[in-house]
Amino acid sequence: MKNLKIKDIRIIVLAILCLCVSVVKAQLPPVFDNQDLQRVRTSDLSQAFIVPQGIVWTSDSTGKFVQNTEMLLNPSTGQSDLSRGDVFTIKNDGVMQHGVVLDFGREIQGGIEIVTSRGNPGPPVKVRIRLGESVGETMTDVGVNGATNDHAMRDFEVALTNMGRLEIGESGFRFVRIDLVGADAKIRIKEISAIFRYRDIPYLGSFTCNDEKLNTIWMTGAYTVHLNMQNYLWDGIKRDRLVWVGDMHPEVMTINSVFGHNDVVPKTLDFAKNQYPLPNWMNGISSYSMWWIMVQRDWYNYQGDLSYLKEQKEYLVGLLHQLAKYIDEDGKEILDGERFLDWPTSENKEATDAGYQAMMMMAFNAGAELCRILDETGTVALCEQSIAKIEKYVPEMAGTKQDAALLAISGLISPQLANEKALSLDGVHKMSTFYGYYMLTARAMAGDYQGAIDNIREYWGAMLDLGATTFWEDFDIDWMTNAARIDELIPEGKIDVHANYGDYCYVGYRHSLCHGWASGPTAWLTQYVLGVNVVEPGCKVIKLSPHLGDLQWVKGTFPTPHGILTIEHQKLPDGSVRTTYEKPDEITVIVEN
Repeated sequence: MKNLKIKDIRIIVLAILCLCVSVVKAQLPPVFDNQDLQRVRTSDLSQAFIVPQGIVWTSDSTGKFVQNTEMLLNPSTGQSDLSRGDVFTIKNDGVMQHGVVLDFGREIQGGIEIVTSRGNPGPPVKVRIRLGESVGETMTDVGVNGATNDHAMRDFEVALTNMGRLEIGESGFRFVRIDLVGADAKIRIKEISAIFRYRDIPYLGSFTCNDEKLNTIWMTGAYTVHLNMQNYLWDGIKRDRLVWVGDMHPEVMTINSVFGHNDVVPKTLDFAKNQYPLPNWMNGISSYSMWWIMVQRDWYNYQGDLSYLKEQKEYLVGLLHQLAKYIDEDGKEILDGERFLDWPTSENKEATDAGYQAMMMMAFNAGAELCRILDETGTVALCEQSIAKIEKYVPEMAGTKQDAALLAISGLISPQLANEKALSLDGVHKMSTFYGYYMLTARAMAGDYQGAIDNIREYWGAMLDLGATTFWEDFDIDWMTNAARIDELIPEGKIDVHANYGDYCYVGYRHSLCHGWASGPTAWLTQYVLGVNVVEPGCKVIKLSPHLGDLQWVKGTFPTPHGILTIEHQKLPDGSVRTTYEKPDEITVIVEN
């Protein structure tokens, strides 16, 4: 260094500074300065472009007005060019507007990319785009049978120019209808692709058994939640593109079973906490604040993130003290705010009241568990006192499977009683997509694993039989009578289940066919059939307790914070189960067959 001149030192320092600046500016183009960075919001999402898998319908069977539809099934480039070759062409005849319905193979979240070719007239030509979760939805105007642009634009017009490329739309859909607007208009289109926007994460968990329908149900539940893992964790990708805290619980249990730790969960929980500071209830619904506590408990048990849990201490303690004020001298909860379990029970006050009593017990049990970890002894005592009060009032089951399930899970009644008097009755009638997860859990607690497996096959399997690729906001097994599939034009004499069913806020085509709260079988099959039970937070100890029912074998993987646990169970001729596994060194596995 003694031989270096001042000029040499300046050159070295300048080079180092340039290198540092280049590293910073690699994140954004150099025209963005530090003030610009304060105005930049990044996204966790990736996107891919998907070519249609099939043509469902065209308005013209002659080939005169809708031509070369098969060209849309070719691989896409996203680039217009100067070619004058054959491309997809629509021409209107002055009498009617012509169009086409495309099928992209499965439900996605995103929009549409349209690439036009050479030879289009000016000024720009308009097309009408209708996105649909079912074929019927794409064939319907807004305002008819519940079809809506609420939450996401799925019916709109856009202008297409010559040799251009347009990205448009943001909704949940599988099908798209495109109609040419204008009496004598014509358009030449080189490509139409779906823009799939998703979180690019691996499926670390898996489930495979000798029943292919159960395998498909497990994966469909996983995919349903994956689509809703956008920049925040949504409930639906067409409608309910919102953060609903209660609806998160089944979704988070699915994430724990399939994806492991993902930042979308704490990010969404914090969003809700900041949006609804105490004494507000989450989403204005008192039960959803209780669900927030249970989500925090289960997220910590599976992921073991103590630093994140400590960040929740002040709010958690405040919420538990607030809840404790809503227990009367007889031990009955008297919560205010909107009182809601799920939609099918929303008009049954007795069922809601019984469910709320159970949820108070569940919330204080979860709160006590978390406060012990946080060394919050005063609040632990408050939780224990509240539990003792709540135990004094045990409501009757009010004739719904929802309140029976919650009462069993809370410990206020025995799971065997809930199963005998409600859950095992009437097959899958009176099940619901959201609370179906808790009905399955309560049946498992009663030891009726086969009954729960049968419910999964019949209830969630029925949606698959109707062409579903994601699970729905609501479903009633009676809808299967004379039902048409959602991936076809409705045959004469058949019922369009998307148009004709639904209730409350989800009538007709407003009904979401991709709702994360319906993913319960994925988490349930992992816990009770594959047998993965977390014993110590962070998966430090896992108990394998498989219940195969009528299955011959099951195998799969489970994501832990320390790596992947690989499991296989084989039923032997004497009915016993042989279990083998491979585990990360950091965890202990206990086998209980």
